[in-house]
Amino acid sequence: MQPGITTIYNLEVNPNIPQRLIRLQELANNLWYSWDIMPTRALFSRLDPVLWNVVGHSPKALLKRIDERRLNEAAEDTVFLDNYNRVLSAYDSYHGEPARRDAAELALAQSDLVAYFCAEFGFHESLPIYSGGLGILAGDHCKAASDLRLPFVGVGLLYRQGYFFQTIDSRGNQRAEHVDSDFDDLPISPVQREDGTKVRVSVELPGRQVAANVWKVRAGCVDLYLLDTDIKENTAHDRDIAHQLYGGDRSNRIEQEIVLGVGGVRALAALGLRPTVWHINEGHAAFLILERLRNLMQQGLDFASAIEAVAVNTVFTTHTAVPAGHDYFSTQMLLDYFQDWCRELHIPGEQLLALGLGPGASEFNMTTLAVRGSRFHNGVSKIHGDVSAQILGNLWPQIPSEENPITSITNGVHVPTFLSPEWADVFDRFLGYGWSQRMRDQSCWDRISEVPDHIFWSTRQHLKSQLLRLVHYRLREQHERNQESEAHLDRLLRLADPANPNVLTIGFARRFATYKRATLLFEDLDWLRQIVGDAQRPVLFLFAGKAHPADVPGQDLIRRVMQVAQLPEFSGTIMLIEGYDLRLARRMVSGVDVWLNNPVYPLEASGTSGMKAGINGVVNLSVLDGWWGEGYDGSNGWAIKPASTGLDEASRNREEARTLYEILQDHVVPLYYKLESCGYSPEWVKLAKRSIASLMPRFNSARMVGEYLDKCYLPAARQGRLYAENRFEVARSIAAWKARARKAWPGVTIRRLNSPHKRIQFGETVHIETAVGLNGLNPEDVLVELLVSRAGESGKAEPVHHRFASKGVDATGEHRFALELAPDLCGKLDYRIRAYPWHESLTHAFEPGLMIWV
Repeated sequence: MQPGITTIYNLEVNPNIPQRLIRLQELANNLWYSWDIMPTRALFSRLDPVLWNVVGHSPKALLKRIDERRLNEAAEDTVFLDNYNRVLSAYDSYHGEPARRDAAELALAQSDLVAYFCAEFGFHESLPIYSGGLGILAGDHCKAASDLRLPFVGVGLLYRQGYFFQTIDSRGNQRAEHVDSDFDDLPISPVQREDGTKVRVSVELPGRQVAANVWKVRAGCVDLYLLDTDIKENTAHDRDIAHQLYGGDRSNRIEQEIVLGVGGVRALAALGLRPTVWHINEGHAAFLILERLRNLMQQGLDFASAIEAVAVNTVFTTHTAVPAGHDYFSTQMLLDYFQDWCRELHIPGEQLLALGLGPGASEFNMTTLAVRGSRFHNGVSKIHGDVSAQILGNLWPQIPSEENPITSITNGVHVPTFLSPEWADVFDRFLGYGWSQRMRDQSCWDRISEVPDHIFWSTRQHLKSQLLRLVHYRLREQHERNQESEAHLDRLLRLADPANPNVLTIGFARRFATYKRATLLFEDLDWLRQIVGDAQRPVLFLFAGKAHPADVPGQDLIRRVMQVAQLPEFSGTIMLIEGYDLRLARRMVSGVDVWLNNPVYPLEASGTSGMKAGINGVVNLSVLDGWWGEGYDGSNGWAIKPASTGLDEASRNREEARTLYEILQDHVVPLYYKLESCGYSPEWVKLAKRSIASLMPRFNSARMVGEYLDKCYLPAARQGRLYAENRFEVARSIAAWKARARKAWPGVTIRRLNSPHKRIQFGETVHIETAVGLNGLNPEDVLVELLVSRAGESGKAEPVHHRFASKGVDATGEHRFALELAPDLCGKLDYRIRAYPWHESLTHAFEPGLMIWV
């Protein structure tokens, strides 16, 4: 050893927790602390505020590192004990509550279980296994399922490195720092058998078996199981499969998705859990379909029948509004990874590939696999549902996109997580203590108008002050690291004054992807100078967000924001805050005055940050895309109407930026500064109240999960039981029926027999008769129907459907179908006639994807 060099050994000394406080460990290991409107987190913070920040707000990590003397002091502190007992009382009450169901018939059966698979889950910063919106949505979904007491379990991956930590230098360059998590610090525990050994599963990869540990996360009344391949028995390569969220190359991605989908199914089986509904949240987990297929084929089902049995109780939610956003793998890669699967089940590789190949496609698409392996498919807003129906329409090429099986369930946010505690206190006082049980009751939220304006305004200002304190803290850290002057920092922060939070503050915080257009605000800097240049009506813009480390155009947007922020005329009015995380997100969505969102229409699948802002009294200013296309009602914020899709990118940006400037200059700034003797703008307060009243009952996750329950989980469970009865008799029957229908359909014909009438009197009937060449199908295999709508409204409004009746075979061998049409509308009408295969046990009438028209 060289002189002067010493070996440093690490030793962690954990405190003994006093018996009186022993249930702190239970609280620290249940993510309920992430949504109980702060008391639990505040309890841990009071033990040691400095350490609380150092450990990233992780209760479990804090209990491992806190000085034992401090715990002993807390055990004798009557104030602390009183708060501790209040938290325990709330915790026990929550976990002892019965299921919240509106009606007995809406309940899942006692034996039902929903398994929710997702590549990321965002509950709280203390469990960093998420990157952004998909993970936060998944976390909110689990929290709402817990609140509703659904029989529900989540399945995901446990990453050593969650999404990266972000720093930004003085030139706006993003630096991504990946930090390994210490699993001992996370609110997780290894799943063990009765003999104390760890539960493990293995999955087959080319030429080898890969083992995965199973970890359990408790989130209220819901369990989340996470798989981890960092096991010494695995090779170094395989130990790294789940090392980093969304890291690595295509091989790493497919291996992660195999571990998630295949390994996740095996983990649930190892735990003795038998889901009756399977929910694939985005295509990453779609390989679960192949594992379930394997299981059923080993029980004796043929491939086609197994597909029907798997798909009928599987739900698939897509979150992507662009074709390139879906996961693709080469067909050779698929065959390399699943050749043993094909060999074991005695099926050709082409049959496997067909599950993920769309018409004319050359690569295996995980979204296509998810759609073909499910019968319940949805986008995450009405607009996104329509877009997804068009993107995926080639999977049902004969079905109009507006009628294919893709539907929509608009996202919602978990109110207890994202509503500031200050608002909870106000709501308790003026809406009554039961407001959280009446989340979907519009009459409850209409009473927000009864909150005195001065109390509403002071609450908003207090939340803004909290945000600005965090902005000060983050920017000081950022400037010290970048070695910038203290005097310059003081100048930058002159408008962001926590002691005087009266400046109109506009926030933009989200992933820096090009379609989200973070820099649309800078389209015309001269116009922007006019907006921010009035010293009597100052405006502060706060930007935050990360770009994927491989997304160079996204990182260019961050640099552009920094460049504009450093121009002398915008110094102190535009700020870029580094290290966007859940803590900063919670502060921003509750603390700014206006939430800005300007994506390229129609590429915003849903977006939930604006919902979080809206329920906190922040006013939305957004392009009419995603959720805002439903949320905006003309009185609860401002809308940027999308420019014509026929315009080129530059023209579209100019037109929508002009609308943005006009709204800011003519509406937002004047309204905010329309001050009266009270010191604030009553009209602004009215608008902010309207934001809460109109958005809270519609865009909460209780409504969202209730909709999944009604539209997907309950019918999927029922269909699953139906198809599985009598050794999967219905699944076998449907598979055989579809095969027969598909074989015959190219030869099926339809024609009209009688001449059309041009005019009738209201109340009269029209006899319409068709001849259908069934090509070997039975009359009951086909549904012939007429669709009638007002002239010119075809495809725009829901038509009225009329079903033809079978009238037997004519001399030509064709089958006759007739209808006596008695229109219940007057005026000019359009009608169309069509036929499609029909079976009473189908989940969706058009799932075969076959249709012909007269």
